[in-house]
Amino acid sequence: MDTPKSSVVTSFQLHYASLVSQGRALTFPCDEKGCVDLEALPERVKTNYLFARGMVGRDYSPPCICRAVASH
Repeated sequence: MDTPKSSVVTSFQLHYASLVSQGRALTFPCDEKGCVDLEALPERVKTNYLFARGMVGRDYSPPCICRAVASH
């Protein structure tokens, strides 16, 4: 008898909290080490990622790696 496969997918996100406004936080898909695959990002998301990375300490706090769990 086959065991049903889990319908829960676990992934990770790199979260940049805004130092200016709580509603301006940015989150990007990453691996468990916090590495973002730039080639997989749409151009606009890639631009936002590079902006957030460059603005750490000014507009954004250093990122944290968060576990994202989504049901499928």
